[in-house]
Amino acid sequence: MDTPDTLLYVAGAAFLLGWLVGKIGANLGGRFQARKRDPRDVRIRNLDAELRIAQADSEKAKTDILEEQDRVARQDTVITEQLKLLTDLRRDLKESVMKTRELREELSNRAVERVISEVKLREVETELSVAHASTDLIATGVLDYSMTPDAEDEVDSAGRMKTAI
Repeated sequence: MDTPDTLLYVAGAAFLLGWLVGKIGANLGGRFQARKRDPRDVRIRNLDAELRIAQADSEKAKTDILEEQDRVARQDTVITEQLKLLTDLRRDLKESVMKTRELREELSNRAVERVISEVKLREVETELSVAHASTDLIATGVLDYSMTPDAEDEVDSAGRMKTAI
């Protein structure tokens, strides 16, 4: 073999051997470096992880707050509707009570008028029956006004008339 060829082979083998040793050294050195991390990098990674967790918690809290605000708004709407209904019912109840009082008063007045008219009717019926009885007595001749004593005539104890002389 020629010297230049051998030199070329030796240079290639040296290059290849250098590259292989470098690669092995980097692998071994990297493993040691991984075990010896910088505490600042670890702190940064921890803070970054805590930040992501806090952001997720913050987003969840925001959605919870929005849901709670919606629930409160719905409850306010329901309460407002119920208060309106309660106000309407109270107004209707007052109107109903007033109407009932008016109707009771009217009924009471009608009952009084009815009693008064019944009393008047009885009085009229009594007067009518007395007049009818008087008419019957006069018609039958039992009651004769010409035979009744005047103030000047005297009646004895037997009910006979005494004539004044």
